[in-house]
Amino acid sequence: MRNTEIEEYKYLKAKKRVEKIKGFYIHTIVTIILIPVLTFINLKFVPQYHWFWFPMLGMLLGLFFHWFGVFGTEKFGFGKDWEERKIKEYLDEN
Repeated sequence: MRNTEIEEYKYLKAKKRVEKIKGFYIHTIVTIILIPVLTFINLKFVPQYHWFWFPMLGMLLGLFFHWFGVFGTEKFGFGKDWEERKIKEYLDEN
C-alpha cells in the first residue's frame, strides 16, 4: 500500500470511530432529556402508578449497551487491537 492509501485508511477509520462516539453522546443527551419528561408526565397524570421506572430502566439499559459497544470492549481488553492481534496470530500459525 502506498503511504497516501494508509493515511486515507487511518482517516476513514478515525472518522467512523468519531461517528460512533457522537452517536453515543446523542443517545446520552436524549436519555437525559426523556427521563425527566416521562417522570413528569407520569407523576402529573397518573401519580398512583409509577410506570416511568420501566422506560427509564429500558433507556438506561440501552445506553449501557451502546456505551459498551462504543467504549466497553476496549476497557476489558477485547477491542480492535485485540482482534487484529488474534488475526495476525492465526495467520502466523497457518
